[in-house]
Amino acid sequence: MAAAALGAASRTLRPASRLVGAWPTQTRDAHERGSLFSFWGLVPMRAEPLRKKKKVDPKKDQAAKDRLKKRIRRLEKASQELIPIEDFITPVKFLNKERQRPPVELPFEESERRALLLKRWSLYKQREHEMERSAIRSLLEAQEEALQELRLSSPELHAEATKRDPSLFPFERQGPDYTPPISDYQPPEGRYQDITKVYTQVEFKK
Repeated sequence: MAAAALGAASRTLRPASRLVGAWPTQTRDAHERGSLFSFWGLVPMRAEPLRKKKKVDPKKDQAAKDRLKKRIRRLEKASQELIPIEDFITPVKFLNKERQRPPVELPFEESERRALLLKRWSLYKQREHEMERSAIRSLLEAQEEALQELRLSSPELHAEATKRDPSLFPFERQGPDYTPPISDYQPPEGRYQDITKVYTQVEFKK
C-alpha cells in the first residue's frame, strides 16, 4: 500500500513539473532573489565598455608644454612693466637752464614796504580775532546766566530752551585770510583740456 501511494504521488508531481512556463518562472525568481544579496556581483554587468585611449605623440605633447612655458615667461616679463606717473616726471624741455626765469630783485624801499604791509595786515587780523573771541565769550556768559534764571522760574521752558536745534547744521564759517582780498577779481571759469595718457597692457599671442 505504501509503495502504491508513493508511485501515485510521483505520477501526480511529474506532470506539474512539465507545465509550460514553470521553468522560466523559477529561473526569474532565482535571479531576483540572487540580485538582492549579490548586488556588487551584478555591477560589472551593467558597466559600459572601456573606451580606447587615444595615442598621444610625445613630441607634440612636449612641444605644447614648451609653448605654454614660453608664454608664461612672457607674461611674467610683461607684468613687471610699471605705468609711469606723468605728474612726477619733469618734461625735458623744462630742465633747460637757459629757460629758467631769473629771480626778481626788488629795491630796498619796495621790500621794506611789502614787509611793513604784511606786518600791519597780520596785526589787523589778530585784533579782529581777539575782538571776535571776546564777543563770543560775553554772549556765552549772558546765555548761561539767562538759562540759570529760567531754570529757577520755569523748568518746562528751560527744558524747551536747552533742546538741540537741528537747523544749526551744516555750519559754515569763513576764517581769516592770509592776504587782503583783491578788488574786482574775476575767477577763472575752470575749463581745462584733458591730456592724460591712457596705457594698455600688451597681450602676447600663442
